[in-house]
Amino acid sequence: MTHSSTTSEDIFECTQCGECCTGFGGTYMTEEDVQRIAAFIGMTPEEFVATRCQIVDGMPVIASGQDGRCVFFKDNCTIHAVKPRMCRAWPFIDAVARVPSNWDLMADACPGIRKGFPHEVIRRIVCGEQEKLNEARHEVGSISPHLRGQKA
Repeated sequence: MTHSSTTSEDIFECTQCGECCTGFGGTYMTEEDVQRIAAFIGMTPEEFVATRCQIVDGMPVIASGQDGRCVFFKDNCTIHAVKPRMCRAWPFIDAVARVPSNWDLMADACPGIRKGFPHEVIRRIVCGEQEKLNEARHEVGSISPHLRGQKA
């Protein structure tokens, strides 16, 4: 069976279960993310950052609630339509591009990740999704240090 036409939608579909919204060290946001989310929830960007974020290394990070989940996770993602670029990158992350077998490990925690695809297919798709993100990043400006491959 050939997988040359396999797409990101074939290997992943977000179920909005919230597993990736818990305890992963914070969601860094671009200026565009802040503006988009603030408008969606009816706040100014300044109000949004002051009430729903923390500042880490000079960048806004979505705060966690007392349950350890993102403050926007209430049974599902309440900002899914406008979620930050860092969230949109999941699960097409560098750790999978480097070691495609990580895909299967992540699938054990994420019900939206589909197993059973050859590693070269996973790598091709993940690298393609990262390239799309990189192109968007250059169009918009700054982005999380995590998405730049740097530590916060």
